[in-house]
Amino acid sequence: MAQAQRHSGQTGAARSVEDHVAAVTELLGPLLTRPSETVRLDDALGRVLSYDVSSPVDLPLFRNSQMDGFAVDSASVVDVPVTLSIAATVPAGPAEPAPHVPGTAVRIMTGAVLPEGVDAVVPVEDTEVADGKVTVRRSRGVGEFVRERGSDVRTGMLLLPAGTVLEPRHLGVLAAVGLSSLAVRTRPRVAVVTTGAELVDVGAVPAPGQIYDSNSVALVSSLRANGAEVAVADRSSDEPDAFRTSLRRAVARAELVITSGGVSMGDYEVVKDVLTEAGARFGPVAMQPGGPQGLALVDEIPVLTFPGNPVSTMVSFEVFLRPLLRRAGGLPAIPREDAVLAHDLASIPGKRQFLRGRRTDAGVEAVSGPGSHLVAALAWADVLIDVPADVTSLAAGEVVKVWPL
Repeated sequence: MAQAQRHSGQTGAARSVEDHVAAVTELLGPLLTRPSETVRLDDALGRVLSYDVSSPVDLPLFRNSQMDGFAVDSASVVDVPVTLSIAATVPAGPAEPAPHVPGTAVRIMTGAVLPEGVDAVVPVEDTEVADGKVTVRRSRGVGEFVRERGSDVRTGMLLLPAGTVLEPRHLGVLAAVGLSSLAVRTRPRVAVVTTGAELVDVGAVPAPGQIYDSNSVALVSSLRANGAEVAVADRSSDEPDAFRTSLRRAVARAELVITSGGVSMGDYEVVKDVLTEAGARFGPVAMQPGGPQGLALVDEIPVLTFPGNPVSTMVSFEVFLRPLLRRAGGLPAIPREDAVLAHDLASIPGKRQFLRGRRTDAGVEAVSGPGSHLVAALAWADVLIDVPADVTSLAAGEVVKVWPL
């Protein structure tokens, strides 16, 4: 098997991905320890439990019937067929049935309270009813089709440990034991500000030179999918005053602000121009796509500035924010994986490549070139192929690291 070819040079003064990850982690440090809040059970889907949850009650809450049928004392149906008088009927619902009279039967419905003194239920299909009496054709022993109190859950039993991401199956169990509210981790409140005079709303008719604002949709949905609450989703032109207004609104409502666009080396880089005044740090990261990056602290609120090309924006989110966001929200980490490369790859020396790829039966394959404008490949990809900065070529069959999307 061919080995990776490596290149010793680095490009300019670009910092490594690892260095920028460390800087972002330091900036976002205060967000990673989350307080708790109490939410209603019907608002808890997808939230993360702050504490262990134990049952406050027994389940079943009371002794009840597992079947529609007849409640009996098992000694009365040892020899079958046997005909018994029907002493009463007990439907499901509030009831205090009279004590059982040995040698009789009680017609009972599934879930209904069992009278004291019965110890078995004969399913209706094993009986015949006529003239106020029931003929039992099959005997039943002690405990058959009887749900004893606490046979499922005992008071104090651990139901869910802290850190559980609540799914519908969890909520059903918590409702069954009568819990109406829960303590969960607060979600990081994040604001998104996209920039560019060329951007228009999805669904609008773009004028010549305009494009749809896909970054806002992609970032907002990515935040929600990874445990964050979107406090603001705003868009600014390339005018400094317009961006300052959007930034002030975002900072006032959020714990973290993400911007896209306006951080490259050209003119009209409004994010870079405005945030440099606030002492922001900008500089290239040795990666493709997503090289232009910046960090700032505005009124004690961290600001991450991503480049504006759609692929660069999403790769920046995956590499620099998604792991920290999931950690802050208490969601499980998404581990990197090893995969066999399905074909040869060439890579630019000095830049760590994050290529859009997909898993196939033959291994992982790239689904497009490295260009940050090639948005369709984002929909086709299920991983990012991580090619180190000092690797210039990889052969089919080599093992590569991939980041699940």
